[in-house]
Amino acid sequence: MGTFIQWKNFEALVPYATMFKEGLIVTVLMALLTVLLGFVLGLVLSVMRMSNFRPFLWLAHAFPGVFGFFERDKSGLLRDSGFLFHLGRFNPLSFLATAYVEIIRSTPVLVQVMVIYFGVFSQLFDLPNFKIFGFIAFDRFFPGVMALAMNSGAYLCEIIRSGLQSIDGGQTEAARSLGLSQLQNLRFIILPQAIKNILPAIANEFVTIIKESAVTYTIGVQDIMAMVQAIKSATYLIMEPLLVATGLYFCLCFPLSKLIAYIERRMSRGDRR
Repeated sequence: MGTFIQWKNFEALVPYATMFKEGLIVTVLMALLTVLLGFVLGLVLSVMRMSNFRPFLWLAHAFPGVFGFFERDKSGLLRDSGFLFHLGRFNPLSFLATAYVEIIRSTPVLVQVMVIYFGVFSQLFDLPNFKIFGFIAFDRFFPGVMALAMNSGAYLCEIIRSGLQSIDGGQTEAARSLGLSQLQNLRFIILPQAIKNILPAIANEFVTIIKESAVTYTIGVQDIMAMVQAIKSATYLIMEPLLVATGLYFCLCFPLSKLIAYIERRMSRGDRR
């Protein structure tokens, strides 16, 4: 039996350095877009989960003669139990956001990527077939980004929600006393403070996405793992390309994790004063 890993095999990978570079660019670009889109989705989902939108109670207050039965029984007393009581307090926005988060967090990301690509984009949309930067296939890259963003949004939703809930409620009351609307309060007072608290967690999600993006090679995204498979087919080598890929992922994730730890220490200095 020959040597398991040989140095000359690494030398055989030198002509494929450009492929690894392209895969690295695809991985980083995909992670950046995923976190940006995931943050927007997570923010929307967190606001939906924290909303107090109860349409049946609103109808009962707006049109008590027609829909008042959602809030009061036949004798005019406020309901405190029963189906109509729970229906009146039903929040469809919170329900939809919670259902989305639980479904996404309870299913594998590989399955989600397959469903989005084969079940949505391949069946319902005809994406243009062109290349970004000359080597990124848009019709593969875009579904991969969307699938990862939908997955990341579910986790970022909980991160953002925890950040929003960490802000003292007295600040919201003070904003209302100054005449700020709920949207202005969220934009100018609550959200900036919440982002400060959750920035390390968002950065950690970025590191996680870099690693999870490897599953998108299964739908043809030309990331690092896709290049490993291509080089394997061309050279019949597997361990050496995998070790190179491991080194690339390490060079991306390890410095980022240390940068996140540094930022977290810097941000926590003011809290210790």
